[in-house]
Amino acid sequence: MKVIDLHQSEKEIIQLAVENNRHAQHKIYSQFAPKMLSVCRQYIKDVHQAEDVMITAFMKVFFNLKNFEHKGSFEGWIRRIMVNESISFLRVQKQVKFTEDENFFEERFNNIESQFSVEDIQFLIDNLPDGYRMVFNLYAIEGYKHQEIAEMLNISEGTSKSQLSHARKMLQNQVNKLKNYQNGTE
Repeated sequence: MKVIDLHQSEKEIIQLAVENNRHAQHKIYSQFAPKMLSVCRQYIKDVHQAEDVMITAFMKVFFNLKNFEHKGSFEGWIRRIMVNESISFLRVQKQVKFTEDENFFEERFNNIESQFSVEDIQFLIDNLPDGYRMVFNLYAIEGYKHQEIAEMLNISEGTSKSQLSHARKMLQNQVNKLKNYQNGTE
């Protein structure tokens, strides 16, 4: 058994993990699991299902680790696997429905008020319909472009834009209701 030095480089730890060193794999899992659970949770409402998806995705991470080319962020590479696995899970569950909306117009909204907690914001996002939530997360949180989202979800670019527009509008309405509730005007 080989002991892993605490100050090894990421590249060395990845190489040990590729060689099936369980300590290196555990170190990678321990370092990234909390963040990646949050990523899965953004797409999947139930925390237990999100955790199952994260674990399945980590199995894919370790299986495909030999393919990581060190050309970008390792965390970003893992994150992409988590997002793809979350989307696959939702597809299998047949929970996502996208509606075509040819007559939408894109609106710009201010960022959600900083007076809300992370839990409040996550609650608002959780209340979006699945299709809206998925496109919103991919665009606003993950930073994908509409063309990439359309390819990932097998929808048109217009549908992606429409879903985002509707999600923003719904979030804005929810934020206004929450503000009114907190201010005692509702």
